[in-house]
Amino acid sequence: MLLTSVIIVLREVLEAALLISILSALSVTYSVRRGWIGWALACGSLSAVGLGLSIDTISGWFDGVGQEVINAFMQFAIYLCMAVLAFLIRAPAANGGRAAPVLPLVMALIVALAVTREGSEVLVYLSGFTADLKQFLVVLLGSAVGAGIGISIGALIYYLLRSMTHKRAQLTSTLLLVLVAAGLSSQAALLLIQADWLPAQLPVWNSSSLISEDSVAGQLLYALVGYEATPTAIQAGFYFGSAVLMLLIGAAAGIHYRRQRPRPRGKADR
Repeated sequence: MLLTSVIIVLREVLEAALLISILSALSVTYSVRRGWIGWALACGSLSAVGLGLSIDTISGWFDGVGQEVINAFMQFAIYLCMAVLAFLIRAPAANGGRAAPVLPLVMALIVALAVTREGSEVLVYLSGFTADLKQFLVVLLGSAVGAGIGISIGALIYYLLRSMTHKRAQLTSTLLLVLVAAGLSSQAALLLIQADWLPAQLPVWNSSSLISEDSVAGQLLYALVGYEATPTAIQAGFYFGSAVLMLLIGAAAGIHYRRQRPRPRGKADR
């Protein structure tokens, strides 16, 4: 029970911690004030408690699959915000180093949604053991260990990004965002499959013998790149399609901002 709770909470916390670390590093890279982080964490935590306490009611929505559907649409909402972010973060490189004014708002929304999603899952998990105090304490201890590991990994990734040069940090952060966004889209597809909103399919491969989803490495890869040992064709399609779309948005943003950049006037224009 202790190890199970460590793995389950690690999986939930690590995903949010990864996003927070990447976006915090981007804030420093683009000289964005990081006051948004506190507001995002506060709003996300309150929303997580509200969602967790209302889970019995929400689960009854959509013919009994409300929890899966709501979580899936929250994942898609995070992906949409990250797609907007992929467009906005190209502005400083082509706009004299000035970040878009709405950049902190988009970052805050991503973190708030992520904390709401993952925090409510942890709360629902813990609430299932409150009837037995001894068991609850064991689960609570395991949850604290899992949360500590997830936060530590997030902090490590933040400092690794901060140790890089500006260009390398920008490239690495963007790549990580693309991978995380693709993973979120794939996870949302899986939730809709579980809710019977998308057709169930046989897995296209099984990599459990190489990396188990229940291992620490599997949980890290799950949060980092959306690792799934037995994905279906629909999940794989969502994953790669979402990744390509993010890259195309970034490329389109680069073209757009280059066109918007003021051109130096020649002698004839003076």
